[in-house]
Amino acid sequence: MAERLLDDQIVEQVRDVFSSMKQDVALVHFTTARSDCMYCEETRQLLKEIAPLADKLHLEIYDIEADAEKAKAYHVDKAPATVVAAYENGAIKDFGIRYFGIPSGHEFSSLIQDILTVSERDSGLKPETREFLKSLTEPVHLQVFVTPTCPYCPRAVTLTHRMALESDKVVADMIEAMEFNELSNEYGVSGVPHTDINYHKGTVVGAVPEEHFVAEIRRVVGM
Repeated sequence: MAERLLDDQIVEQVRDVFSSMKQDVALVHFTTARSDCMYCEETRQLLKEIAPLADKLHLEIYDIEADAEKAKAYHVDKAPATVVAAYENGAIKDFGIRYFGIPSGHEFSSLIQDILTVSERDSGLKPETREFLKSLTEPVHLQVFVTPTCPYCPRAVTLTHRMALESDKVVADMIEAMEFNELSNEYGVSGVPHTDINYHKGTVVGAVPEEHFVAEIRRVVGM
């Protein structure tokens, strides 16, 4: 058994927070046995420690190579990856809320918050943001590059994930910049949070207010 990542105090805090979960949530995790995966083992261990802390939380673990079809269905192309989805009557509903890399440091709070938000099945976004997202006619892909030590990154991650929950046109990824260094370089990430919109068509740097984010998405999609 791997050494525990969460101490007793954190376990009790998380258990207490999860006691308010309304509906069931699935964590669909993709890992790999490849030696070049920096934090695959630790990410899997972290999720295995979180999952038993709520009856409404369900964990499924797959190998990205061995379960290639499953990975393709969730649009997962790198590991470690974790999808936060709804779990209803044994079926999983994917909203496009994804983590690439270990949700550690400040991003641990993002994961916990996302689990609660998905359990509510309510994005909590402003009415005007919801209206805009409902009007989307083309896909929006948000990639939020973060580091575990960045205190502002969770605001950008949870905001984009709420947008994905609200609209089936939006997919939002947290990407741990150091684990996926080549991708960070490709998108010119020099500071975090750095959010790319639709593959170099738009960029938001920093944890900006909801309406600023919406304005940049509007510009990208021409609305």
